[in-house]
Formats: sequence, structure tokens, C-alpha cells
Amino acid sequence: MEHVKGPDFPTGAEIVGREAIHSAYTTGRGRVRMRASYEIEEAGSHERIVITELPYQQNKAKLVEHIADLVNDGTLDGVSDLRDESDRDGIRIVVDLKRGALTDVVENQLLEHCLEKTFGVINLALVDGEPQVLDLKELLAHYLDHRREVVRRRSQHDLDEAEERAHILSGRLTALENADDVVELIREADDRDAAKSALREAYEFSERQADHIVRMQLGSLTALEAEEIETEYENVESEIDRLETILASDAELDRVITDELRAVQDEYADDRRTRIVEDYGTVTREDLIPDEEVVVVMTENDYIKRMPAGQFDPQGRGGKGIIGTKLKDGDRVSAVFRANTHDYLLTFTNQGYVYRLKVYEVPEMGRTARGKSAINLVDLDDGEAITAVVATDDLTDEECLTMVTHDGYVKRTCASEFENIHSGGLIATRLEDGDELVDVAVTDDDGDLLIGTQQGMAIRFPKEEAREMGRSARGVNGVDLQGDDAVAGVVAATDDADLLTVTENGYGKRTPMSEYSTQSRYGKGLKDIKTNERNGRVTAIEAATADDDLVVMSDSGQIMRTPVGDISTVGRNTMGVTIMALEDGDGIACIDVLET
Repeated sequence: MEHVKGPDFPTGAEIVGREAIHSAYTTGRGRVRMRASYEIEEAGSHERIVITELPYQQNKAKLVEHIADLVNDGTLDGVSDLRDESDRDGIRIVVDLKRGALTDVVENQLLEHCLEKTFGVINLALVDGEPQVLDLKELLAHYLDHRREVVRRRSQHDLDEAEERAHILSGRLTALENADDVVELIREADDRDAAKSALREAYEFSERQADHIVRMQLGSLTALEAEEIETEYENVESEIDRLETILASDAELDRVITDELRAVQDEYADDRRTRIVEDYGTVTREDLIPDEEVVVVMTENDYIKRMPAGQFDPQGRGGKGIIGTKLKDGDRVSAVFRANTHDYLLTFTNQGYVYRLKVYEVPEMGRTARGKSAINLVDLDDGEAITAVVATDDLTDEECLTMVTHDGYVKRTCASEFENIHSGGLIATRLEDGDELVDVAVTDDDGDLLIGTQQGMAIRFPKEEAREMGRSARGVNGVDLQGDDAVAGVVAATDDADLLTVTENGYGKRTPMSEYSTQSRYGKGLKDIKTNERNGRVTAIEAATADDDLVVMSDSGQIMRTPVGDISTVGRNTMGVTIMALEDGDGIACIDVLET
């Protein structure tokens, strides 16, 4: 089941929950709950629900009629207009909502009454002439047995024909070697039967060979024809050897089946259409969720999705990357971070709140997909965006979460204070008017703190100078910002790691932490990187080693993964090198480090 995810229907849509799939694949029977795919779009002063994919065998015209009936009889409230805008490019059913209507309520009503249906699964097959209900492994085993029988019988049939052809060609070659005598013998015979008897007696031909030679045309006795027959005979003998090997070796038989399956895959394989989403209203069977590393992407308009980290092969630094997400007009990438599907994440926002996010509930989608609205996962307010993410599985009670704000305030809070987070989130730090939470780092008793600024300054100081405080505390001054400078990030500084700095124009560098001397908190710090016109301001800083990988994502949705070791190690106050080649008008939105 790690490889066969579940049914894939030609109309796409979504399968809700994995319980039915688990039942169908372990017992042979299950009832799969299908859900239409839809998006919630802004439409001026109101919102609309746009249905783009329907469950398998659901009729579009009847669905539109059913929704209209629900509106007319008052079951579905808050709908102002209903339109079918489908064309040859795909389905598009638009449900316009009234101004002030509760989108969540209308959405749930649609799901309850018309956007979901069940699809029964019964893996019934004839096995040795008897009907049987099979589990997934039995299905595959019987299919392979069937393919082995098909290839074996086909190979035997082809072998019989090849041997028959080789037999005929052998007779022809003998006749060509003795062409003059054969022609003379046939001419002296009284009739065709006498000619065949004479040939069989003279050259020990079989009945089939003699009959074929008697029927030969004189034109086939030319030297060119003889050469063609010799070539064909050699090819047929080679084919006979191949077929005999297949029939004599189970390993060779399975290799043929494998090659044929790969040929079918090459010709017909396409991207999966039906997505599998978690059933948020029921208990999740976590052991059915693949344990894999993923990359999660969020946008400023709160679209979210996850993609397997393995989709992004490391590239050499300076590349353009590949498409990581499709954005709506005016939307920008706000966060990208690595996670495991089984992680529970603490997601910190710019407004100082923290929410808990289950990674496996984030919809898995392709690189070119926009994602789904995050409203059911993280209930963000207008203008609120995720700025930092911490995996709870990595935390111990001895560790602290160190937070730094746009205006340079820093504080440490014990990890145990973030154990019980309700769906509405908790205050992670108190902010002054106009200030925002910028970054969060996990720190322990080892090392110092290092704060980097957008204008390329960095200050390293002992973590004890930022004492532990409660969640509602503001913190203390960490860095003395000059002019319009602002904080870019914070890291735990230890001399066995490098400071990785990336700027908005796609440049960056790594510098050994040892080059950043420790000083007192609330100083101006040291020059880390030049933030001139070429580089732009600093986007983010991370602690990394040469064995790690860096994931970089641009505002427009381009994503690139590159080995940290490919980024030059240079001193402070330098220009750095190209990390990612950006198109005009694009910029680095965020980065994350993957430990490999």
C-alpha cells in the first residue's frame, strides 16, 4: 500500500479518508467516500465556491439541478447565483455567495447534501473458474500468474511457428545449394507428386519441405534471394533460442513481463488524478500514512500544500530551480519548510500567535498545483502569515524556543509552555504596535544566539542574556538596529556549524560561526554580508553544515534544492555568490535547511 495509494478515477476528485481503502485492500471490500474538488475564490465583496472535478459517475447536469433545488427550498442558504461555466477545458460550476454569507457553513452544507458520494469496491475475480473476493496482494499475485501463463503460451505458440519456419527455410537453403539438380529433377518428374517423392528420396526432405520447394518460383533461385533466405534463417534461429530460454527459465519469463509492463507504463502512464485527503471529522489511521519527508508551501493568500521532498533533486547553485507552486494573480509565497508527514508542527505567525499543524492533514498536491485553502488547518486572520515552523517531535523540556521580532526584541520561552495548543492558537509573544514576529529557533544549553538583520549585520551574544520568559512577555532588546534596518532571523550559534545567509536577489554565502565574536546583547553587531544593489537586503539566515541541503523558494513560486556544500565558504563582510538565478521582478521569499 506504500506504492498502490488507492483507486484513481478518470474524473479526478478526492477520496476522503483512508479507512475504506485499507478495508478494500485488506479484505477485498470497502466503501470509498468521494468528494468533488472545489476552490473558494474571492469575487469582489463576496466569495464563491468553484467546483472543478466531480466524483466518478456523478452527472454534472443533475448536480447543478440538485444544488438549485436545495437553494429554492431553503436547505442551502447564502447562495446568490449558480452558473455552469464548464467548457472543453474542464468542469467549472460556480456557486456565488451572498455578501456576508458564512462560507464555511455553505461549504459544509454542499458537502453534506451533494458534493460527496460513496463508491463501493469489491475485488471480485474468477480464479481457476471460481469467483473469489481478493485482497490487494492476492490480486497482484493472481495477475502475475495470469501474465506468466499468457507469456508462456504466447512464447510456445511463437516457438512452434518459428520452428516451422526454420524447417521450411532449411529445406529452401538445401534446394538453393543444389539448384541445378533440383530443377532438373522436377523437370523430369511426370507430375507434382512424383517431383515431391523424388525430392524427398534424394535430399531427405520432409513432406512440408518438398511441397514448399515444388511450389517455389524460379525467381527465388537468384543469388540475392539466397542471401535473404540465409539472413532470415539466422534470425529465426536466434528467435528460437530466445523463446526456448524464456520457456526454460522463470527468471527470463519474469523479465519479459517486467519489460512489457514498463512499455505499457511508458506509453500510458500519466499523473494521478484522484487525490486522497484526510477525513478531518474522524480518527485518522496514522499507520496508513507514508512516513516521508515533505516540503510544505504556504502563500500570502493562505493556500497550502505539501509535496514529497524527493521530487526536488539537488541542483548546482545558481540554477533557476523548477516550478514549486502555481499562484493566483497578486499572491506570493510566504513560507516553505521541511517536515515529516507524521510531524506535529508549531507554526508561528507574524502577529505573535502559535498554532499546531498536523502535516499529514496538509493536502498532497503536484508542483504546479496552487494548493488548498488553509482555513481548516490554520485559522489565520487577515494579514496574518506564518513566519516560522518548529517540529514538536524534536523538542525536549530542557529546550527553549527563541523568538526574535522585526524591531529587534528577543526572548526565550520553555518548550513545555507550548504543549497544549487549542484550535484557535495561543499567544507566543507580546508585540509592540507595528512590530512583528520574524523567526523562531530551537536552543538548548549549548552555544550562543546570533541575530541577523536585513542590512547584513549580525550580532552574537550568550543566550543567558536573553533570559527565559513566559509566552505573554515581550522580550528584551537583542540588537541595536540602525536607520530602517530590521531583523531577518535568529539561529543557535555553535562553532561546529556555518552561518548561511541568503539575500532577496538570490545571492548568499556561508561563513564559519567562529568568525562572529561574542559580544553583549543590544549591540550593533558585525558586518555579515554586503547588501548593495546587486545583493539586495537579507531575506533569511540559517545554521547549516556542508552535508545539509538548502531549499530556496522565490516569490513567484520557483523552488530549488541545492547542497549547502556547493555554496562557497567566505569571511564576513563579503558579497557572496549566486544561489538562485531569478527572473526580473522576482525575489527570494524564504529558505529552509534539510538535514541529509
